[in-house]
Amino acid sequence: MDRDILRLAVPSLGALIAEPLFLLADSAFVARVGTTSLAGLGLASAILTTVVGLSIFLAYSTTAAVARAVGAGRMREAIARGVDACWLALLIGAGSVVLLLVGGRWLPGLFGPSPEVLAEATVYLRISAFGVPAMLLVQAATGLVRGLQDARLPLYVAVGGAVANIPLNATLIFVLDLGIAGSAIGTVIAQWGMALVLLAVVVRGARAHRVPLRLHGGQVATAGRDALPMLVRTLSLRVVLLAGTLVATRLGDVQLAAHQIAMTVFTLLSLALDALAIAGQALTGRFLGARDAASVHAVTRRLMVWGVGGGMVTGVLLLAASYVIPAVFTPDAAVQESLRAALWVLMIAQPIAGYVFVLDGVLMGAGDAPYLARAGIINALVTLPCAAVVWFSPWQGPMGLAALWVACTLIFLVARSVTLGLRVRGDAWMRLGG
Repeated sequence: MDRDILRLAVPSLGALIAEPLFLLADSAFVARVGTTSLAGLGLASAILTTVVGLSIFLAYSTTAAVARAVGAGRMREAIARGVDACWLALLIGAGSVVLLLVGGRWLPGLFGPSPEVLAEATVYLRISAFGVPAMLLVQAATGLVRGLQDARLPLYVAVGGAVANIPLNATLIFVLDLGIAGSAIGTVIAQWGMALVLLAVVVRGARAHRVPLRLHGGQVATAGRDALPMLVRTLSLRVVLLAGTLVATRLGDVQLAAHQIAMTVFTLLSLALDALAIAGQALTGRFLGARDAASVHAVTRRLMVWGVGGGMVTGVLLLAASYVIPAVFTPDAAVQESLRAALWVLMIAQPIAGYVFVLDGVLMGAGDAPYLARAGIINALVTLPCAAVVWFSPWQGPMGLAALWVACTLIFLVARSVTLGLRVRGDAWMRLGG
């Protein structure tokens, strides 16, 4: 059992942490341009990750559906699921481009930033819009590959894209003096490179199994049915994260800049722990497809132990890094102080995060999206009043940002741990068969 988990989790870990390296590189470079540019990047990134995050079902639902079909011995159906996911990614991506180009100034303006921050956010958002279809294609194709129990290929592609992104950004930002626009252009180029590589793999797999490269009506209908609760679940997460960005914007440009770096670190750690969740998705789907309930229970128990243990390890590492990361990512002493306060809260939350992420992955692998949607709404309703307390409080500076992270991260994760933990205690979430 441990060997199966590691076979999927270790390569997934590399692939997942490669993704936020894009944003880490952007943050480190843009911080050298100025605190205003960094704050603008944070605002634009919050909007971009929301648009992309709402389509995360392209990866998660595809992984679970493909793995279940593989476990039931239906390989052609598994490949067809992946092909349809790629078509859906293109369609959703095209609509997202239009939305972000039209709302490139209006959307960040909703957060009430300073005119300088709004200008930087608008530039980054409008250029980055052209990379959204590529990001969604990567999600869809990765979901297919992981569902086929191959976690190595997404690792190679993600690392290649992250490595290419660094010199691209450095050249465009500093050598060509394009500032925040250069950061966006470099990231878009790297994202499309990753998407094209994975699309080539999908096409080759479809031809090998004689699966037409077109939309498959029945599969699309099933995907749409599965997508709605996943959309609700993801929307509940994004509402909480956007509320955090909104409050950080109210605290001032310094706190917004610190919040951006802290969110990038949080994303990196979350995705690192999410490697276990991906292993849970793939293995749960496969074992349920093969009608092996005992193995599903064994995987779930083992992953909970690994998740909490992994969270404790990342928490200790974060404590040490909190004295190094601020100076690495920004020369602004005020931003460094606020950032360190947020990182300390994040450190405390890590073991809870590890527990939450693995259970999230197991329930996704089981296709329990309707429950995840209901739980997401409950968790958001618990958390948003806490964010409102910070909004109306007199807290400023590092204390204000730390309080915000307690409200929108620590309390949110505790609420999720309760709702998910109660669910996996029973068997109602397990549906055996293909």
